Amino acid sequence: MPRNVSRRALLLAAAVALTASTTVACGADGGGSAAGPGRTTVRIAYQAIPNADLIVKNQRLLEQALPEADVKWVKFESGGDVNTAVIAGSVDLGLAGSSPVTKGLSAPLNIPYKVVWIHDLIGDNEALVAKPEIGSVKDLAGKKVATPFGSTAHYSLLAALKAAGVDAGAVQTIDLQPQDALAAWKRGDIDAAYVWTPTLSELTKDGKVLVTSRQLAEQGKPTADLGVVTNAFAAKHPEVVTAWIKAQDQAVGQARTAPDQAAKSIGAELGLAPEEAKRQLSELVLLSAKEQTGPDYLGTPGAPGKLAATLRDAAVFLKEQKKVDAVPDEAAFGRALAVEELGRAAH
Repeated sequence: MPRNVSRRALLLAAAVALTASTTVACGADGGGSAAGPGRTTVRIAYQAIPNADLIVKNQRLLEQALPEADVKWVKFESGGDVNTAVIAGSVDLGLAGSSPVTKGLSAPLNIPYKVVWIHDLIGDNEALVAKPEIGSVKDLAGKKVATPFGSTAHYSLLAALKAAGVDAGAVQTIDLQPQDALAAWKRGDIDAAYVWTPTLSELTKDGKVLVTSRQLAEQGKPTADLGVVTNAFAAKHPEVVTAWIKAQDQAVGQARTAPDQAAKSIGAELGLAPEEAKRQLSELVLLSAKEQTGPDYLGTPGAPGKLAATLRDAAVFLKEQKKVDAVPDEAAFGRALAVEELGRAAH
C-alpha cells in the first residue's frame, strides 16, 4: 500500500464502495429501480405474440398513464427466458405462458411472483406443424421435433404425444426458439415443430397442422399467456401495477371495438401487414379486466378462480414429465393469483 494514502481517504473509498453495493442490491430486488428524484423505472418483459400487450407497447399507453416513470420494454423469445430474467432481478412485470409460470411457481424455481393478468387464452395461434408426409401425431415416433423447452408449446407437445399414445422418449425433441425452429425447418433438419405465431404462419406455408392448442384445450389441456408481477414490485409500486392493468384492459377494449386500429399497432411491432396481424389476433381469446375477475379465471379476493386449478393440473403433468420437482397444492396457486391488484383496477 502506498504510504501517501491517508486513513481518511481509505475510509472515504470504503464508504463509496458500500454505497455503490447498496444501490446495486436495491436495484436487483425485483422492486423496481430509481430513475432520478421522484421517478421509478418499470422493466417489462414482452414477447412477439399478437395480443393486446403489443398495443400497449406500440401506443405507449403505460407511458401516457405514468409520465413520472421510465418504462423499459425488454423483448424475450420465450417464457422460460422471462423466468430466468425475473430470477436475475432484471424485470418487474412480464408475459410468460401458463407452463413456464407453473414451473416458476413450483420447486425448484419457487419464483416470488404472482399472476396479475391473462393476456390471452391460446387457441389456433399455437400448433404442431409437420412435414406433409407425416400423417398424424402417432407418426412422430422416431422423428425430430423442435419446440422451446419450458414453454406452453412444449407442454402442449407433450400433451399431444401422450394423448396419441406416443412415448415422449421415442421422439427426438429439440430445444429451439421459434425463429431457430423455422431456420431448422427450412434446412430440413427437423420433421415437425410446435410453435406460435408469427413463426407458425411461416411453417404452415409448406407444412400441415397435426393439432392446435385450441383442440388440446377442448381435451382438457388449456394453455394461456399470463402477465406476472414480482411480489416485491407489487408491494412497492401498487399504483404502477394498477396503471399497467388498466392499460392492458384499454388495449383489449380496442382490439374488440377497433380491430383495424389494434392490428395496425400489432403489425408495426411484428413487421406484419395489418391484415395478417388482424388475422393472427383473431386466433386468440382476449378477456377484459372485469371478465378476468370471474370464477373461471383469476377470481376475486377470498374466491380464487379456476386458473388456480388449471395451473395445478399443469404442475401435475409437468411432474409426470420430470419438469418440476414437486406439485404445490391448489391453495398455493390460488395465493399466487393477484386478485386484489386485479380487483382494484377492474372497478
